[in-house]
Amino acid sequence: MVVFAVVALWTAIFIAAVLIYRASVTHNRTYARFAEATEPTFRPDVSRSNLSRADEGEQLATREGISSSIPRGSRRLSRRWKWVPWVFGVAMSLTLFVLTGWPLQYVLAIGVVIALLANQLEGFLHARHVAKLETQLADSIDIMVGALGAGAAVGPAIEAATYEVSAPLQPYLEEISGRIRLGDEPIEVFRSLSDRVPLETFLLFSSALAVHWEVGGRLAPTLASVGRTIRDRIEVNRRIQSNIAQSQFSTFAIIGLIYLIALIVWRNGPEPMREFVTSSVGSWFVAGSIMLQAVGIFWMDVISKPKF
Repeated sequence: MVVFAVVALWTAIFIAAVLIYRASVTHNRTYARFAEATEPTFRPDVSRSNLSRADEGEQLATREGISSSIPRGSRRLSRRWKWVPWVFGVAMSLTLFVLTGWPLQYVLAIGVVIALLANQLEGFLHARHVAKLETQLADSIDIMVGALGAGAAVGPAIEAATYEVSAPLQPYLEEISGRIRLGDEPIEVFRSLSDRVPLETFLLFSSALAVHWEVGGRLAPTLASVGRTIRDRIEVNRRIQSNIAQSQFSTFAIIGLIYLIALIVWRNGPEPMREFVTSSVGSWFVAGSIMLQAVGIFWMDVISKPKF
């Protein structure tokens, strides 16, 4: 019965993960079809008045108070998998409780620690994704500066950068160029980029494009300065992350040392340790120490996030 319950639990988790993955794949395919739909050449002889009917629905939504700066279905940067560590921690707690029959305070404390450690891994993967986005943005700005210096307009410069970069930045640039070709207001398109990607570097980039489109002037020197600023931020962030990694490694090493000492004590005197951990007072002390480790992991995660 216990084995059947554990197998049923993990089967349900596996089915839920497959369904979520299929939904994510469907969303990406839908976005890819939208990107392909914006690929046909935009005819220069089509005036703004010919697009007014297509934009009537959007203008009506704006008059009704509905924000239209971000189209429905647009790609947004977010931590889509931030709930997975907590589901994994709950599943591990249930598995331990069903298989071992340990006291509830033990399985809850262990589940919290496992969830926080998995959350650290998810946060690391998200930070790496953000770092890749910002690096690609700096490279795209360099390409745009070269295109602008060669005499290209802003639209073709963005398209040149879109052609050269790859995922994860390419879909965002494809959406910008596609919306501009379809007749959306360029200023709103540029400003919506910072809403869809809530990073300081993208805010600086989109603000520079929006201001240039509104007031004019030479864009190449401005984008060159923006690119240098973004690269300086990336370098500073890398140095901060290298210092944070040392403190994180020390924290995990201390936590591992605690469990190593507990294992040595258990091997030297298994009977006294068994009596201690199975008693009501000892079990709460052990669970409390595990929860304090969870508090340490959470606090380390909070103070290790640079903001500048």
